Amino acid sequence: MPKKEPKCKKCRRLGVKLFLKGEKCFSYKCPLTRKPYPPGERPKKVVPKVTEYKRLLNEKQKLRLFYGLRDRQLKKYVKEVLEQAKKYKDLDQALVEKLELRLDNVIFRAGFATSRAQARQLVSHKFFLVNKKNVNVPSYQLKVGDEIEIKPQKLEKKVFQHLKERLKTWQFPSYLAVDPENLKVKVVEKPKVEDLQIPVDLHAVFEFYAK
Repeated sequence: MPKKEPKCKKCRRLGVKLFLKGEKCFSYKCPLTRKPYPPGERPKKVVPKVTEYKRLLNEKQKLRLFYGLRDRQLKKYVKEVLEQAKKYKDLDQALVEKLELRLDNVIFRAGFATSRAQARQLVSHKFFLVNKKNVNVPSYQLKVGDEIEIKPQKLEKKVFQHLKERLKTWQFPSYLAVDPENLKVKVVEKPKVEDLQIPVDLHAVFEFYAK
């Protein structure tokens, strides 16, 4: 079985920060900040030409890794949007809504986890309630009006030890209303692609899967 590539090398290979290592990504220790070139190489004066296929593939990989998805998961979301293209005014917006409103992503965006990988693990281990009900499916699709909270019996866990302190400086997206004191979050509107810093050419992702 091939050895997994370290997460930081994935960011360096694609040339964009994908926030795969939690708090490390926000610090001076981020390898992409210190070495902004692909692993195993040194900065070159002449940048090699990138083929159109490679460009589209890279954008797909960026989006997949940014949201922590497997290839088949991302393909499923894109295909769903393309199959219902007539239903949507903006395909980029439709895709972002599906990805952003995954439960694991909202947990991360609300600051309850330091990475999407950690958020996915916490959801799988039944740390959260959605509208007072147990939900342990990371891909669970939330909708406007849904409320998420940490189970009371899980609040003493080590992972939440400094949560309230961290939330004081966390940047929340506009589509979420977060209550840092009671550790609750509510989806108050649909996420808007223009309000989110997604380091991907979404149109290129659709092109990749349309081929």
